[in-house]
Amino acid sequence: MENVPYKIYLTEEELPKSWYNVRAHMKNKPAPLLNPGTGKPMTFDELRPVFCDELIRQELDNDHAEIPIPKPVLDFYRMYRPSPLVRAYFLEKALGTPAHIYYKFEGNNTSGSHKLNSAIAQAYYAKQQGLKGVTTETGAGQWGTALSMACAFFGLECRVFMVKCSYEQKPFRREVMRTYGATVTPSPSDTTQAGRNILKEFPGTTGSLGCAISEAVEAAVTTPGFRYVLGSVLSQVLLHQSVIGLETHTALRKYGIKPDIIIGCAGGGSNLGGLISPFMGEKLRGEADYRIIAVEPASCPSFTRGRYAYDFCDTGRVCPLAKMYTLGCGFIPSANHAGGLRYHGMSSILSQLYADGLMEATSVEQTSVFAAAREFARTEGILPAPESSHAIRVAIDEALKCRESGEKKTIVFGLTGTGYFDMTAYQKFNDGEMSDYIPTDAELEKSLSKLPQIG
Repeated sequence: MENVPYKIYLTEEELPKSWYNVRAHMKNKPAPLLNPGTGKPMTFDELRPVFCDELIRQELDNDHAEIPIPKPVLDFYRMYRPSPLVRAYFLEKALGTPAHIYYKFEGNNTSGSHKLNSAIAQAYYAKQQGLKGVTTETGAGQWGTALSMACAFFGLECRVFMVKCSYEQKPFRREVMRTYGATVTPSPSDTTQAGRNILKEFPGTTGSLGCAISEAVEAAVTTPGFRYVLGSVLSQVLLHQSVIGLETHTALRKYGIKPDIIIGCAGGGSNLGGLISPFMGEKLRGEADYRIIAVEPASCPSFTRGRYAYDFCDTGRVCPLAKMYTLGCGFIPSANHAGGLRYHGMSSILSQLYADGLMEATSVEQTSVFAAAREFARTEGILPAPESSHAIRVAIDEALKCRESGEKKTIVFGLTGTGYFDMTAYQKFNDGEMSDYIPTDAELEKSLSKLPQIG
């Protein structure tokens, strides 16, 4: 092994004290959220019935590069942060590649993923505002689990609408949420008007994040003392997740390492946006250059097959309009897909960066993703989450290209969490029952044809 530790740990003193807001250095700012009724940018007052006040300020802030992390949040971070940056020596050896592979491991907390970084911040601001509780949606369950933990810590009620197919496939994730005190409802449900409307339009649907968002927002605005919180997509969430990239940047700098390629899985954008934020900042300021790759599932390919346009953030069309790469808010991914990357759109920040040519995107099929997960588990000793395994797939592919060319590139990817609650999917893969579903152009056009005609 070379003179780099297997795991690079930072000290508590090196934990970032501020989040990094990449929007401050973007020449082309992300397009604003629009009021679907007026077609004009959403104002602070218009967003107040839905979100916490301080989170709205962060959502609308395109100017301040650093946002101080509140002390109670920083203290909570110290329970599981800084997280390790790991050199994948054994994976490198198995691949026979000259490439150096590093992964930032975010699964070293009870929620099992990076989602806790934003959950604790959003719960803190809700508590500071004197709220009674929050509502949210969750796909595979990582966000719901993280938020239930955060709400338990601050004594808030937590109501989670979980995508129905995940609710049924991942009962143990659901039970972790309930153990932390959350109420978990399979979505779409008959408990909200939005849910009833979706069930009427799509009878027997297995749900999507867009459906669950509609229900969570309705529950928030109709329940006194509650607000809605979101685990991905929004700019405030990418801001909180920047702690991932800031730690990664500091750890690499400790050993004089400059990555050539940075890879992250992309569903709504929270993990990818957080991982790349300081590196993208350097790129935007002309200080360094990196090849940045977003990896999404072929079954829900918003970057690679979607359209850059204004669309509703939810299936029920009760949320603001966001300009993003989207498959249409009515698109519902196949229930066969095992990961939580099931959102129809992508972060407005990442969408703008992609449109400006500052990052790449690729889509991968499910069986190849699980083959990469198996190889990683057998070499590095961690059973990765299906979401993370999308990034692993492309990291392995890039390392194999280096083996063929002889190039000694440095690859960094985000290991968003562990896959110990995803054993049904692993069982299907091991039994040879997993298949790859890729939507047809006609299926995508059906939902894209219904995009709102605005902007």
